[in-house]
Amino acid sequence: MLFDRKLLKGIKPFLHTADIIVIHGARQTGKTSLLKIIQNELSEKNCFYFDLEDSRFKSLFEEGIDSVINYLKQKGLYKQQDRIYLFVDEIQYLSNPSSFLKLTHDHHAEIKMIVSGSSSFEIKSKFKDTLVGRTVNFELFPLDFEEFLWFKEQSFNFKNTINDRVLIGELQTLYKEYVLFGGYPKIVLTEEVEIKEKYLQQIIDTYIKGDIRDIANIRHIEKFNKLLHILANQTGQLLNVVELANTAKIARQTVEDYLFILQQTYIIKLVHPFSGNIRSELFKTPKIFFYDTGLMNMLSKKHLPGIIEGTSFETAIFSDLTKNYGHHNINHWRTMDKKEIDFILSLKNKIIPLEVKLNASRFNYTAIKYFTKKYDSKHRFCISLEGDLPKKDFQVRRIFPWDIYSKF
Repeated sequence: MLFDRKLLKGIKPFLHTADIIVIHGARQTGKTSLLKIIQNELSEKNCFYFDLEDSRFKSLFEEGIDSVINYLKQKGLYKQQDRIYLFVDEIQYLSNPSSFLKLTHDHHAEIKMIVSGSSSFEIKSKFKDTLVGRTVNFELFPLDFEEFLWFKEQSFNFKNTINDRVLIGELQTLYKEYVLFGGYPKIVLTEEVEIKEKYLQQIIDTYIKGDIRDIANIRHIEKFNKLLHILANQTGQLLNVVELANTAKIARQTVEDYLFILQQTYIIKLVHPFSGNIRSELFKTPKIFFYDTGLMNMLSKKHLPGIIEGTSFETAIFSDLTKNYGHHNINHWRTMDKKEIDFILSLKNKIIPLEVKLNASRFNYTAIKYFTKKYDSKHRFCISLEGDLPKKDFQVRRIFPWDIYSKF
């Protein structure tokens, strides 16, 4: 069974343009399923799917677009008078994907290319400037909480405020599951915790450690694995490269290289500080976050926990904000005297401070009050899963995690 993804809405307008659609994302996030969903959208069109992990098709594509067309003609499938939709999974396996895509785009107007790749780093290293103006790019992440509910076949209307106690209780239980186990589709669709752990460990061993090792030519895999473990235990914290290098016994430049690779392969993201009119007061160090809490939990604890920790909850909120509002619109804020706000969301002409507390009763008004005065922010929120805000005169709105889809 195929489940919808939010990214489809953004892709649809480009299905009938001349642009090459490129879908980036980590392995196991559902790129192949998304390609099949797009094929279903084009059900009456001439759609052909190739997975370049299959060495036969990789060899065929290495020979060039004319060989691919000839292959389709010999199977009686190619009709030049009709538009052809060519779906290519794992395009990065081609030795020169840029050349293939450019020649197809420039000389075969009848062919619409829709391709996917598991490594932004590898794709960017192989995609040349010759493709500028020919591609539109989309990023597919693990499921956000709303997609998680779709996969669970749970229906909630987030356009309206949910204030029914029973419904809130159901959502709290489901969100705890989301935080503990993450949003990889295969993990969400698996019920048994032991099997979830097995699948997540397989992603870590095969795709993270394996793929990244090959892409980055990592020689000291044990040190790299130790760095992953350290990072998983530091999610939501300020990044200290020197400290990381000393702890993992890796050269500073090597740590920076690994961090770059981990970002480009959609494992982690560095959230940079918000810069405003009081820059001299602000820390300029980024924070580190994992995109998926299940993966983070397995890397840090070697198993999936039964209790949510504050750092996991904050990571889940970061992940959902990124998937719905884009990482360029998310910053953190911290002053030299340690006033701190977890996230600053920049939308249109709004600057929205967001404090994240697993239990709202632990919220402290000091930092958000100071920020509001300095930046004249009209909207401010505490995102929590349970509890109530301490009563204060200063106005802060307490919302649930699922309210991020409708309250901003």
